[in-house]
Amino acid sequence: MILCTPSNKKDPIHMAFVRKLVQTIDAFTDRFGRALAWLVLAMALLITVIVVMRYGFNTGSIFAQELVTYMHATLFLLGAGYALKHGAHVRVDIFYRGFSDRGRAWVNALGGVVFLIPLCLFIIGVSWNFVSESWAMRETSSELGGIAAVYALKALIPAMGINLLLQGLAETLRNALVLVEGDA
Repeated sequence: MILCTPSNKKDPIHMAFVRKLVQTIDAFTDRFGRALAWLVLAMALLITVIVVMRYGFNTGSIFAQELVTYMHATLFLLGAGYALKHGAHVRVDIFYRGFSDRGRAWVNALGGVVFLIPLCLFIIGVSWNFVSESWAMRETSSELGGIAAVYALKALIPAMGINLLLQGLAETLRNALVLVEGDA
């Protein structure tokens, strides 16, 4: 027995749910990625300040230098889901580009289930104790004047796994919709 939505008798409720889930994750990833992009501007401005301080005033700031590292790590790690959504990850597509839409959907869906989702779960699982130990001791920078929140930097590792897992799930489901319905 297949449940159908009242508005469209050919559209099972579970397919509508999957489409809505994919749209929700995509919307989150887009908003998050666009907000994260502002870090590029902040990072560029901070680097400019560091350079002017160093060469113009012969002074430096370990805190500012570490802050650039924190910003870069945040941008790189938390931007992975956004990059996945927009196809900005590296692919070796010698054969893939010649596949039909359905063939690409098979490769992407299997890749998500066999490689991406397990990798994200592995990253989350392996990093959890590492991060929780850092939080428990409130790990700080080893540099005098550095940022006293190394634990926050380390927390980006499982956060990246969760972020990438969500978008990986959306991509896998989108490709499953292509296989089931012929489009997404």
